Amino acid sequence: MSKIATVDGIPIPGLAAPDPEPPVAHRRKLRKAEEVNGEAAPPSRFSLKMSAAWWRSLQYIGMSLHFLAPPHPPSPSFTKTVHSTISKKKGDFTVQFYTPKGYKEAKKTGKKFPAVVNFHGGGFTIGNATDDARFGRFVLETCEAVFVSVDYRLSPEHPFPIAVDDGADALLYVIRNAADLQIDPFRLATSGFSAGGNIAITSTLRLSDHLKSLKQTSSAKSVVPDHSVRAIATWYPITDYTLSRAERRASSIRPDQTLPPTLTTLFDTSYLYPPTLKLDDPFLSPSKASDELLIEGIPSDVIFYTCEWDMLLKEGDEFAKRLAKEPINKKVHYKMIPEVPHGWDKSPDPLKPAAHSEGLYLECCETLKVIFARE
Repeated sequence: MSKIATVDGIPIPGLAAPDPEPPVAHRRKLRKAEEVNGEAAPPSRFSLKMSAAWWRSLQYIGMSLHFLAPPHPPSPSFTKTVHSTISKKKGDFTVQFYTPKGYKEAKKTGKKFPAVVNFHGGGFTIGNATDDARFGRFVLETCEAVFVSVDYRLSPEHPFPIAVDDGADALLYVIRNAADLQIDPFRLATSGFSAGGNIAITSTLRLSDHLKSLKQTSSAKSVVPDHSVRAIATWYPITDYTLSRAERRASSIRPDQTLPPTLTTLFDTSYLYPPTLKLDDPFLSPSKASDELLIEGIPSDVIFYTCEWDMLLKEGDEFAKRLAKEPINKKVHYKMIPEVPHGWDKSPDPLKPAAHSEGLYLECCETLKVIFARE
């Protein structure tokens, strides 16, 4: 295991141990975004943009090193621009399509492929749709599915709920254009890492809520074709923003291996805006969603990975257990990965992939393959 801390592909020398934070005794649940920074004044939106630009450049370097390790990850086959329809803040974002063998001939044969719609990590603030291409290789080869990776709009320029709305819009785009994309709309799944793991969950909730609203005003079937999102594959997601970062670090058995406050402050103050934002919003904190919303919006199968040294371990473990129990009763395929920190699989080692990452990617995709094969 590298002694240098890494976060979503960024090497962070000197920050392996987090900065000291106040004791967490007597802490209460956070209610609004203005409480996230405690008594400290939040950074200006301009300074957040400058910081985000700096960290994005570092992340690009880290991921470039990550991609050098053999076997090299695939490149996108083509890219589409998606116009937002759900978000109140209209705009465009891109979606990258990685295609399996036989895709080019599919128009002649009429073959339809499953699709996994993926969301990258980076605290909703940094990262690119190419970041999970190593995982995408297993989706292509093991699932024989199209890997659809989403460049959702990032904060601080685009704070919550824009990333989640873009996630739901990406699903809608795939569903509405499935015939032209040679995709089977009844064999869909979402996946994501870290912040993207959150979107993999919340995008399905947001889509379900959106379709419910459509039914109240018109026929959703006439607007959105029949489809089925069969599974979610979520890797070390953040699921409960009512917990403070200090409380999360205190819960970790290796607080020295958790994300440094330098980054978590940037991520949280960038994404959680405006100050009046309620942190128990189910599209932000899915663990706070009602049973009814989870029953309706979460697919029947959830593949859930957490990391032993991650500050997000406890909330992920509790949420996975809740999804599996009555009355929600989802089939949860859960694994806690021992002795690894958050984002360990994006380690920027140019010589080899991160330890155990390829075996776990394969395991996840073998499970997805079985789910896609069900009648």
